[in-house]
Amino acid sequence: MARAALFDVDGTLVDTNHLHVVTWWEALRQAGHDVAMHDIHHAIGLGSDDLITHLLGEDRDQDEDGELTAAHTALYGSYFERLPPLEGAGDLLHELAARGWRIVLATSAGGPELKALRRAIDADDVIAGVASADDVSEGKPAPDPVQRALELAEADPAQAVFVGDTVWDMKAGRAAGVRTVALLAGGIARADLEEAGALAVYGDTAELLSQLDTSIFAQMERGE
Repeated sequence: MARAALFDVDGTLVDTNHLHVVTWWEALRQAGHDVAMHDIHHAIGLGSDDLITHLLGEDRDQDEDGELTAAHTALYGSYFERLPPLEGAGDLLHELAARGWRIVLATSAGGPELKALRRAIDADDVIAGVASADDVSEGKPAPDPVQRALELAEADPAQAVFVGDTVWDMKAGRAAGVRTVALLAGGIARADLEEAGALAVYGDTAELLSQLDTSIFAQMERGE
């Protein structure tokens, strides 16, 4: 079976986590909710429904969820034409593809947002597929997005690596039975990522690319 390199997108390949923090903060503020940006930051990586539940609790007025999500989407959408890729993101995907890895993205983004993210990454020629929020019944930290990415890659969990930047990514990857690599680019502490299951931690995509020959990817290429 193919070796699969599975990637989260926000905070992993594109530098968007803090844009999400600010736009969620504003969407919540407009609805009368005072939520600390620190708490929002640690919820980034969850799907919209789960993020709202995480921040406002199960006993909130759930009729408001759609309005909150729509407000965040509108605010975040104003950045679509200038989303910044993380340094080395496209180069990393191209290098892994050249080494025989099948590249699949696993993200909670969809629709115009996903198109904007893919445009920022600029590596569509090597991306074999995308497991988006529309493809699964549960988002991270459930394993569903990673399992769907594995299906698209036609790969066994033992032959896959999932790269992400949040504890939710690490938990989802571990639950799906794949090796997990974390990046610090999303702003989450190394200790938190390691506690959630990261087998290796790098600063960002550029650092992972520079150390690829000693990484988990190289170990798997050698059959270790």
